[in-house]
Amino acid sequence: MDHTLSLRSISTFEDLDRNDLLSLSNELQRRAFKAGETIFLQGDPGNAMYIVESGEVRIHLSGNMPQPLSLRSLRPGEFFGELSMFDKQPRSASAVATTDTVLLELRHDAFESYLSKRPRVAMTIFRTMSLRLRETNSMLSGQAARNVDEEFDRNLTWSDRLADAVAKLNGSWTFISILLTITFLWCAVNSFLALRTPPDPYPYQLFNLLLGILVGLQGPLIMMSQNRQGLKDRARADTDFKVNLKNELNIERLLRELADLRSEVRSRRHHS
Repeated sequence: MDHTLSLRSISTFEDLDRNDLLSLSNELQRRAFKAGETIFLQGDPGNAMYIVESGEVRIHLSGNMPQPLSLRSLRPGEFFGELSMFDKQPRSASAVATTDTVLLELRHDAFESYLSKRPRVAMTIFRTMSLRLRETNSMLSGQAARNVDEEFDRNLTWSDRLADAVAKLNGSWTFISILLTITFLWCAVNSFLALRTPPDPYPYQLFNLLLGILVGLQGPLIMMSQNRQGLKDRARADTDFKVNLKNELNIERLLRELADLRSEVRSRRHHS
């Protein structure tokens, strides 16, 4: 069956010509999974990679942790399980269909035969694998925690600072007190203190015009500040996710090392 359209949507294969895509398409097999069905488990023999044609797949770590550690969610056009296509080692993570999902399966033997005829496809796979490894290494070796507020403050322009100042002032009793004071003084000057011709007699049309302009300017400035606050909140959430993910990965690694240490201790005790 021709799956070239599905392959073309994947950035890894977008540079291949139609003959290469058609040849690779002939090696794919369509497999359907129900929502919640396991595709493979961590530690299972790896002998195939999968391309998501429809639905959604969640990749997670099981290990010794009480709850699975979710690594990423894959949607149509993405692929997973590519490491097993080269080393046939056990799966490093588990995959489960979160919705009714259709996958295109590429077996190791078929892929090996295909690469022997078209080796340039291997380079596209290697580029994607390299990017994923770099992202993982960056997350694990670098500092995940960062001060989002300081980063945003360093990049603020004068207009951003003005919008924040207006939003802060409008949400305070100081602004209410200033507005009431100005209103009282304006009415007093134009009604009682002006002996002859007041500059803005009752019903204070000039004052109403100034209030309308003030309200018209306040709205966009406050919205600008709120939109920036929304971006800051999303950045905080992203940082929290990276910190939690890094901590859970490190805990998973420590649990594995502890299990290996216990196994080695039991083995030595048995031999002694």
